[in-house]
Amino acid sequence: MDILSSTLMLAYILSSSSLAIEIDSIAESQYLTDNMTLVSQNETFVLGFFSLGDSPKRYLGIWYKKIPVQTVVWVANRDKAINGTSGKLILNSTGNLVLKENETIIWNTTIQKQARNPVLELLDSGNLVVRNGGDPNPEDYLWQSFDHPCDTQLQGMKIGRDLKNGLEWRLTPWKSLDDPSAGDFSYGFLLSDYPDLSVMKGTKKQLLIGPWNGIYFSSIPGTTLDLLHEIDYVANEDEIFFTFRPNIEAVLTRLVINQSSRIVVHYVWEDTLQIWKQFGFISLDVCTYGVCGPYGYCSVADTNNVCQCLEGFTPKSPQSWSSSNWTQGCVRNEPLSCNNVTTTDRFVNYTGLKVPDTQYTKVDKNISLDECKHLCLKNCSCMAYTNSNISGNGSGCVMWFGDLIDLKKFQENGQNLYIRMSGSNSVLQHGHKMQVIIAATIAATFGMLLLCLIYRVRSNTDEKSNSEEYVEGYVTDSDLPLFDLLTITTATDNFSLCNKIGQGGFGPVYRGKLPGGQEIAVKRLSHGSDQGITECITEVRLIAKLQQRNLVKLLGCCIQGQEKLLVYEYMVNGSLDNFIFDRTKGELLGWSQRFLIIYGVARGLSYLHHDSRLRIIHRDLKASNILLDENLNPKISDFGIAKAFGGDQTHGNTRRVIGT
Repeated sequence: MDILSSTLMLAYILSSSSLAIEIDSIAESQYLTDNMTLVSQNETFVLGFFSLGDSPKRYLGIWYKKIPVQTVVWVANRDKAINGTSGKLILNSTGNLVLKENETIIWNTTIQKQARNPVLELLDSGNLVVRNGGDPNPEDYLWQSFDHPCDTQLQGMKIGRDLKNGLEWRLTPWKSLDDPSAGDFSYGFLLSDYPDLSVMKGTKKQLLIGPWNGIYFSSIPGTTLDLLHEIDYVANEDEIFFTFRPNIEAVLTRLVINQSSRIVVHYVWEDTLQIWKQFGFISLDVCTYGVCGPYGYCSVADTNNVCQCLEGFTPKSPQSWSSSNWTQGCVRNEPLSCNNVTTTDRFVNYTGLKVPDTQYTKVDKNISLDECKHLCLKNCSCMAYTNSNISGNGSGCVMWFGDLIDLKKFQENGQNLYIRMSGSNSVLQHGHKMQVIIAATIAATFGMLLLCLIYRVRSNTDEKSNSEEYVEGYVTDSDLPLFDLLTITTATDNFSLCNKIGQGGFGPVYRGKLPGGQEIAVKRLSHGSDQGITECITEVRLIAKLQQRNLVKLLGCCIQGQEKLLVYEYMVNGSLDNFIFDRTKGELLGWSQRFLIIYGVARGLSYLHHDSRLRIIHRDLKASNILLDENLNPKISDFGIAKAFGGDQTHGNTRRVIGT
């Protein structure tokens, strides 16, 4: 056994944490051959030689130590494999790592700093570093693997640019599961005054995830990453980057870029299932870069109208637009009046957007939004502005010059963008007219509400209907919250068709938002239907007190006159059938995610059949009754025709065909 191997084994026996390999100052270089396979390890990671599948090709890489399925997070020689077990890792006296196959150099580092007694160390973070032995600043590395990422971002690893030293921290995917060489895509920042996090295909923009706005990257409001981590974003003269650090210390998590449509995936290790669970992802959907052209916005939610023009704009080529070729974009209905001397132009606030491509932007972090507006108005090339940081009450200024490209529209969240329009534009005139209409509407509405209130007070003094008393008795016994009808009608905008998200056998389902901001789904049972009353009672009686993560939660109900309303937690991804029977959406569900959905449904059924206080048979289990939350976790819904049995009952009879 060579000197380095002996030192390595002794160091591992003496220390269970990070492992250092020190170079004998007398020797020109020390090395470890591939005969041992394992080079170094700590409590979390392993550095060693490995193969993929049945291939004889060998790579030097880092993977998780305690995870049974080998998960490689970094590969030194990803573009040039070693044939067989003739690999040899050398740490020479200059502090450089050299990987050889016999006497041929396969891979090496190039250190610019002066090395003194160099030490190779695998840190608990998964970072492989070379540092000077005895250096009072142990983090002053001569070289580190975190500066040369592959397809995986680990906690504490930077994605961005080192402007001082000319490094780019950018992820690139493996070409395939058995080929770690760099694929076509890459994930990192595009430099500008307001840097865009992006996915590139070669040198072409494929997807702009957006700039950091102080809370999130503009294209992904409410990202799942911030549930488990804090995101740190830094932009100064020396570097631009973001990292993430865990809120939960023990969690194992990683971001991976792939060659598939689900391009960037956030994985979390599920220890009980012994699998990597997809906790969130960024996909290459229909809203690829610039698909809607200038001043057109893309909306994933509306598959029939993927691209639409901003209000006040029309398609530049109506013929191309009607044939789903939107790249020419939109033009203003009325031209701007700016001539660098005088202008009647104004700015219109467009809400709920991902901001456009930031290539031609200018940022001033020290001025207010009002100052930003006046500065933009003076420059005829300035087409839009907004706060550079939207946290708190907003701060700073970012201005766009030239056409606005790559806008996206969100159903909720998103940012404000103030876009330059002609002062005589109908959008502005419409705004003035709307103020008059709104004032008149408020007065009329107030009168109607007053009449309704008087009627309601009188109605409440009347004797309740038999059906209302019948249902309310079950609600009282279940301790389920009772909602006021006015609260539900306000939350759903008076059961607006715009808020209708489904239609069941017992009535429509609406999306709503309570005064505190909580989103809800409201099932409105058909008026005067005995079936509706039966379903309402069944739902309340069976699931009001059930607590299991794979059962949809019933938040409360409203029983008032002819109205019988059930209020549930809102599932942002709708029902499973919308995914598996839709070719486009179906591509978003990989086999691992499908397995997790199946497993979740099975866990919910197991609870109903064996672990709840009553044995409950659903009797209408189908894809449309499996709802998916924001993380695609499944929840069984619609217990209207479910049947309960005693805890020791194993058989039951039915006199009619029912359900699915």
